[in-house]
Amino acid sequence: MTDARHTLEAEEQAFYLAHSVFSDPGDLGRLEGVPSDPSELALMVRNLLIHREETTYFGFTLPDHRKNEAETRYVSAILSIISERDGQPLTVARPPEKRFAGTCRDFALLLCSLLRSTGTPARIRCGFASYFFAGSYKDHWVAEYWSPERGWTLADAQLPAPELMEEFKISFDPMDVPRDGFLVAGDAWRACRAGRSDPEKFGMPFLNLSGMDFVQSSVVRDLAALNKVEVLPWDGWDLAERFHKDLQDSELRLLDTVADAESDGGPFSLLRNLFLANPGLRTPSAVTSHSTYAGTRTVPLRS
Repeated sequence: MTDARHTLEAEEQAFYLAHSVFSDPGDLGRLEGVPSDPSELALMVRNLLIHREETTYFGFTLPDHRKNEAETRYVSAILSIISERDGQPLTVARPPEKRFAGTCRDFALLLCSLLRSTGTPARIRCGFASYFFAGSYKDHWVAEYWSPERGWTLADAQLPAPELMEEFKISFDPMDVPRDGFLVAGDAWRACRAGRSDPEKFGMPFLNLSGMDFVQSSVVRDLAALNKVEVLPWDGWDLAERFHKDLQDSELRLLDTVADAESDGGPFSLLRNLFLANPGLRTPSAVTSHSTYAGTRTVPLRS
């Protein structure tokens, strides 16, 4: 839900302006000449990144050895790869074959990093988009930035390319994604729990992954992202790894509370407390990574 106050309390503003270990761009010299307008930053991200599963829309095939670029968790490392591949300023658009090959999470995180670096409070959101495939909600990540005019506003930096806007018949402004087009994980959880939506329509159709287990793990990852622990889409721990059918009533009630807070986008103090006070939700020092191309492994996180 977009915040109707159109103001942020000082603590929340400071929190979402400061970098996480994931969004920290590293060498600030790379950001010289970067614009501050959110729309320009989204276009810049679009011109530096390509989704590893969308390369055919741009006329080339991603080599197999590059499919694991999306395992790069940190913006500083992503920008290093981009700069090593092409030494021009980051404001210069790269040809598709020279862009960093990531996932929707990387588009969201890089935009979030640039927004924070240029003075706009930002965070990333884990949820489900209905604008890619009719009749289903695809696992997807977007950025959410603070607009004085609109409050918290969803932005999809993966979209502003003619190839994708035409392919998926996108009619809305990618810098103001409608809330019924992108459901944050809490909205999906509440709809499925209430019987308004079929859990099997939420997930990753091309990998045959869907259902309430998937929605549940997304709720846990979205809370982590709201707390600036911006993990990979296939990372899991504790309540993100548990089977939904095995949850106790107390755990279901806890996830209901988390889903409500995610749907409302706050209050900030509740988002922090839910994450920090509940070991089943709080991200540990190492996560289980169920990578599509690298297999399942335990990965330590920077602190």
